[in-house]
Amino acid sequence: MAAANPTQGLHGASTLIKKASGWFIAMAVVFILLGMMAIIEPGVAGLAVTILVGWLLIFGGVAHLIAAFSGGGAAHVLWQVLIGVLYLFGGIYFLMHPLLALGSLTLFLAAIILMEGVFEVIAYFRMRGHRASGWLLLNALITLFLGGLIWFHWPSSSVWAIGILVGVNLLMTGISRLMFGLAARELAHRAA
Repeated sequence: MAAANPTQGLHGASTLIKKASGWFIAMAVVFILLGMMAIIEPGVAGLAVTILVGWLLIFGGVAHLIAAFSGGGAAHVLWQVLIGVLYLFGGIYFLMHPLLALGSLTLFLAAIILMEGVFEVIAYFRMRGHRASGWLLLNALITLFLGGLIWFHWPSSSVWAIGILVGVNLLMTGISRLMFGLAARELAHRAA
């Protein structure tokens, strides 16, 4: 027999959604706070990212060294050992010289952003007859401007570039998660 109210079976689910959305909102607030702190102190955030990358390189190096002895022949072992040693040296360098590593990461970031801008311009010329292709060109010009700003102000851009970008990313992630959590909570209230 069908229930008179189709949402009666959702009562337990709405309680679970309310609880989960509470954690989601709390996580979003943490992201927003971290993003604001990174924007306020971009140099500290850049150093934190550099240290994180250093540890990730070390863990990746250890993983490659372990994978080297999983079989696959001498060429596989040699390749995995070389990559593992390279990762380990890179990670140790990042941890022992975080300011120099931050400069290297910033220069690498600028090169990637500039390459993205060039590819966006190429994509615009391939699609310029299509509707809204002007937005693609605008995106390309802004990307080239940002990449050039970081590149031409290097090494002083090392102090702010990575920290600001990470901060904006954390802030936007937090805001989007907050909106999602609030929407889920509102949906759960409607279902209850």
